[in-house]
Amino acid sequence: MKALTAYSEKTDVSEAIEEIKNKLGTAGLKAVVFFSSSSYPAEETAKLVKNEFPGATVIGCTTAGEIISGKMLKNSIVAMGLSSEMISDISIEVVEDPANTKKIEKAFESFGKYFGKPMSDLEFDKYVGIIIADGLSNSEEKVMDRIGDLTNVTFIGGSAGDDVKFEKTWVFADGKAYTNAAVLAVLKPANGFDIIKTQSFTALDKTMTATKVNEETREVIEFNGKPAAEEYAAQLGVTVEKLPELFMSHPIGVITDDDIFVRSPQQIVDGSVVRFYCNIIEGMELNILKAGDIVSSTKDAVEDKKNELKNISGLINFHCILRTLELEATGKTAEYGAVFEDIPAIGFSTYGEEYIGHINQTSTMLVFR
Repeated sequence: MKALTAYSEKTDVSEAIEEIKNKLGTAGLKAVVFFSSSSYPAEETAKLVKNEFPGATVIGCTTAGEIISGKMLKNSIVAMGLSSEMISDISIEVVEDPANTKKIEKAFESFGKYFGKPMSDLEFDKYVGIIIADGLSNSEEKVMDRIGDLTNVTFIGGSAGDDVKFEKTWVFADGKAYTNAAVLAVLKPANGFDIIKTQSFTALDKTMTATKVNEETREVIEFNGKPAAEEYAAQLGVTVEKLPELFMSHPIGVITDDDIFVRSPQQIVDGSVVRFYCNIIEGMELNILKAGDIVSSTKDAVEDKKNELKNISGLINFHCILRTLELEATGKTAEYGAVFEDIPAIGFSTYGEEYIGHINQTSTMLVFR
């Protein structure tokens, strides 16, 4: 059994969701995951999707672009239907004000009651978590850190977008829309699952230590004991004024077991401070990275997983908006979409990706076997 996927580009939200319902059908669906452009009214969208799939658990969010098998889209809604043959169990919790870690703990207590055992005892090879967070809440690091303390179950996901307006993002759960919130789902896939994490960078032999930071604002004040922007620019051999032009092609990353976890710079503040899209901890050593080809690296990662698993029955792609912007700038969006042409897949362009922690310029993908 494979996941069912559908999309609509109709501008009227009622017509769009009606089209999706007609394509997916409703029989036997245990869960529906959907991603919606912020061009649709969030609260009405959430309510209508649940009304059309009343017997399913429904989660989703607003986006900065949508992905469906074979295509990258804008101003659309994409959806995946999962039957009981694909997931044998699912439970969801909404965490409002997610920076308050006590609320995450309460959500995990509810998961424990539902599954009949604490989340700390839940089998990490049988269960997987999805997290969809408000992309403007600046809370993802706290949420992921606390999740890591409470369970060995892997949580993977992304931060909601609003089509690069950076005004308000929404997450959806069973007919309701929330802002300043995170939706957590714990699934038991019937046939197993796997994860793909791919980023298109190599590490240069240029390292910097964050010697002074403001974690709350995601700002680095000093690298290597020097003003952050000045040292970053010097490492790349450019002026501070030219540095922002290299942010997308030369972000920085933490190297762990030969894997790269990307931290993307956002802007220079007050001429010397570098603000990032995710947190950097004081004392952290980071490598400057060099961009490669997104399409080829993604294709390699997906093909490797296909060869390993022999069968992929569904895939959810949490894909960084910075990767989307680069694909658009280089005219490669069609090539990227084609990577997933023969896989039942949906996804969206995120304001950050979740896997172990909060990261950038990466695609994190949940793969159903």
